[in-house]
Amino acid sequence: RSAHPRDLSVVAGAAVVRWPIVAPMMLLHLTVTGFSSLRQSSSTPVTHVARYAASPRSVTMQHDGKGFGGGEATRDPPPTVYDPSDPKGKQQAIHKAESFAEYLAKRGGFSDSHKSGVCEPRGAAAATAVSKVAPATAPASGSPYAELADAYFADIRRELALLMDNPSWDDGSLAPVLIRLAWHSSGTYDKASGTGGSNGAGMRFDAEASDCENAGLHTARAFLEPVKRKFPGISYSDLWVLAAYVGIEHTGGPSIAFRPGRVDWEGEHELLAGGWCNPMPRGGHGRLPGAEKYVAYDSADAAGRPSGWQKLCGHIRDEVFYRMGFGDREIVALLCGGHVYGRCHRGSSGYAGAWVEHPTRFSNEYATDMLEDEWRLVGHEDTWLDDMGAAELRPAAGNRQYVNKCPLGTGGDDANQMMLLSDMALAWDPDFRVHLEAFAADEAMLAREFGAAFKKLTELGCEGVLQPEVAAGGLAAAR
Repeated sequence: RSAHPRDLSVVAGAAVVRWPIVAPMMLLHLTVTGFSSLRQSSSTPVTHVARYAASPRSVTMQHDGKGFGGGEATRDPPPTVYDPSDPKGKQQAIHKAESFAEYLAKRGGFSDSHKSGVCEPRGAAAATAVSKVAPATAPASGSPYAELADAYFADIRRELALLMDNPSWDDGSLAPVLIRLAWHSSGTYDKASGTGGSNGAGMRFDAEASDCENAGLHTARAFLEPVKRKFPGISYSDLWVLAAYVGIEHTGGPSIAFRPGRVDWEGEHELLAGGWCNPMPRGGHGRLPGAEKYVAYDSADAAGRPSGWQKLCGHIRDEVFYRMGFGDREIVALLCGGHVYGRCHRGSSGYAGAWVEHPTRFSNEYATDMLEDEWRLVGHEDTWLDDMGAAELRPAAGNRQYVNKCPLGTGGDDANQMMLLSDMALAWDPDFRVHLEAFAADEAMLAREFGAAFKKLTELGCEGVLQPEVAAGGLAAAR
């Protein structure tokens, strides 16, 4: 309709798209602001953990830090005492307590048998299992670590389920940010070199935490600290994965059988030994996906897709998911299941809003809406969104995203939703689209295949340490 790229509007499949200039960012933006993590070594003896959990201490919060690209703090600045006058008030319910453990106790999270604040493993092997989280190789079925599985991990699942619903957090649920934590911890795996992956919990250290794609995840780690202190027999790397599994099931998604045994790195030197994040390149280590990588907005093809979108699809395939060992169908299953959760935040990723109307509930809404709705590319300058009651969809200056609105009023009655360019690529690429259409037509199939793909993601690089699946892994069994 106009020769200027900013004004081009075209139909691609079922989507109306426009494009200007954007910056490369990540595929999964379930980002939040929050407080600093209370780090504790997974190899700490239970007696010390008990004293640590029982001792009074102030809960602290991160602020004023900046990550790459002006995002939220990724390198944890020196913490300060939480200011109860924080205008956002997101953390008020948590910071009323002297510690996370006390907060959970007030919610009923600690049963009478757990009033000490530390739940020790049961059986004769308790001391060994707590002081040394997991052996380097899988033990026999009668080993101390195997003895923990049924009862101990059921207790942890129960505790994590109590943590999920939090009215002070985004959309009332912690599940999305905990799912993102496990995804980003696991999504660094490289099949060729055998480096990266969930084993080691490397995001506790600056070398991995400082990646711009991990902005805000110090908050997710902090939310899990009271569970770690109460259950010192589980490693951080196991806890992050199990929390995501519980979050998925708690929100109506598939039940994923859990295999414990991941071992935490004792120091940053073990993480750096792999070499893949030493030193951290400017802009991040590149193992997590970028939403507009290789795309130029100076021209478009006949279908209205911006120049370079095929290279973006190559990035998603070759540089990210094929690198880990996934195929096209698994890629689409992961994105359809993962992006149904949570929302983007202007102050962290530069993008704003939720992908779907119900971002704390598992569904195939991401796939159906992408194919059925009209999508328009907008920037910070598109103030007409404010007039439509969709100011939350206006991204930060310099960023662009697709929204289900138009300045003439189309979509005004719909829930405020957005898509990234990397999301739209699933509809544009014919090999991706066939799977997108299949999942849009069959939610039960998506649940099965997303569950299998997410389990695979979180187990990559861990085969040398993982134990057999924990019996009766569902939440119902843990109640």
